[in-house]
Amino acid sequence: MGIENLMTFIVTALLFIMTPGIDTVFVLNKSIGQGKKSGVYASFGVNAGVLVHTFFAALGLSVLIGKSTFALTLIKFLGAGYLIYLGFLKLKNKEEFIPTDKNKLNKNSKNDFWTGFLTNALNPKVALFFLAFFPQFINVNQMDNPIPFLLLGITYALIGIVWFLILTLFASVFSQKLRSIPKSGRWLNKLSGLIFIVMGIKIALAKI
Repeated sequence: MGIENLMTFIVTALLFIMTPGIDTVFVLNKSIGQGKKSGVYASFGVNAGVLVHTFFAALGLSVLIGKSTFALTLIKFLGAGYLIYLGFLKLKNKEEFIPTDKNKLNKNSKNDFWTGFLTNALNPKVALFFLAFFPQFINVNQMDNPIPFLLLGITYALIGIVWFLILTLFASVFSQKLRSIPKSGRWLNKLSGLIFIVMGIKIALAKI
């Protein structure tokens, strides 16, 4: 299928995914603050964002975006602004962990999916990373073929889902212990909010 050294790709991708970053912080935040279900939705949302970058890479759109300073800058500031917005929402949130109302819980979980999706899809560094990383494992004669890019992207996303679900499982156990501490949910919201704001500022100031 035009892919070379697939096992090396899987091992390398796992190491990249396991390295703490925005996605890891986001999934942990949802898992600890809102429980396992939110963490699961967030995990799938983050990796759905990976598939967007994969699709762009397969069509060659990532190359065009990568050559456009304006497009990269626009995406960078959109992503940074979104993270800062999430951070301020967290700082204002005074709820204590998981809401008891089932309708609200289901709505929050769906929001977690779309928030994770946008957090990843609006990160230009992910697109640039794929452009640099994927071609290392594609036959030079297949660079114009979208199939290898799609297969590598799907593989990357599946590895990410497995890893983040494992994180979610462990973090949700920690969440149960935190719930027994008075006002711990509010303090967790404040901490998470500050982390998102700092990451948003970091992305905004980063050179591409």
